[in-house]
Amino acid sequence: MAGVFWYDGTWMTEEPKILGPMDHAFWLGSVIFDGARAIKGWAPDLDRHCARVVASAHAMLMKPTKTAAEIEALCREGIRRMGPEAELYVRPMFFIRKGLGAARPDPDSTDFILSIYDSPLPKWAGFSAVMAPFRRPTPEMAPTDAKAACLYPNGARASSFAATQGADNAVMCDAMGHVAEFASANIWFAKDGKVITPAVNHTFLNGITRQRVIALFKDAGVAVEERTVKAPELDTADEIFSTGNYAKVQPCTRYNGRDMQIGRFATQARDMYWRWMEGQTKVA
Repeated sequence: MAGVFWYDGTWMTEEPKILGPMDHAFWLGSVIFDGARAIKGWAPDLDRHCARVVASAHAMLMKPTKTAAEIEALCREGIRRMGPEAELYVRPMFFIRKGLGAARPDPDSTDFILSIYDSPLPKWAGFSAVMAPFRRPTPEMAPTDAKAACLYPNGARASSFAATQGADNAVMCDAMGHVAEFASANIWFAKDGKVITPAVNHTFLNGITRQRVIALFKDAGVAVEERTVKAPELDTADEIFSTGNYAKVQPCTRYNGRDMQIGRFATQARDMYWRWMEGQTKVA
């Protein structure tokens, strides 16, 4: 795929090879990242993604070497380099090079890299999902307050399970058995004219796109219930959809073997998000 990469003051078009087997990030997974989007010149909520990558670094005991504003400036430069019509994934990352003793990360060895590459948006066609047996950890079990790479293998296990069931994605519960999220996005559903999404309980990421859609629904006069969601509720939902940075808003058209229609709330969320994004200033 076409892309641009920034590392140590230099832009390049080939992936830099920067880790070896003795680096802490390679060995023990001390990596955090964020994922922003650039869509034909728009970079929705880019500032918030850059702020979150710094917050994630602190949560993972790192010492960030760049501020959010510096990261945003680099992201904007990279987006410009890829051209005005590109659909891009924008991925700033911090990682630890050295350890203190066998395992403890050395904050002073924190390093930074930025990857920006072609990543077309998924089509508005819907996806299938099943409930997976894998659960999201609590903050006492894992660094759930960070967008940390070490959290994602469990989601990958859930996605792999879904694939064995002939589905595209998986629903994951939290440690208490309540619905948390999809394996790769936040989850929403509608029932009897109400829009519902799990309340933030620090077992899943409170997504930036999730927050944006809640605000857009509120501005449109649509109340969103943020509450504990029991797994059986999804079996009788009128519609289910996802929000996330990679695909923005996507409808679930088959859940646990039950075919579903693309609903009015998913459609409204998508339309509102696109109108909001297109009202923002493009990357100059």
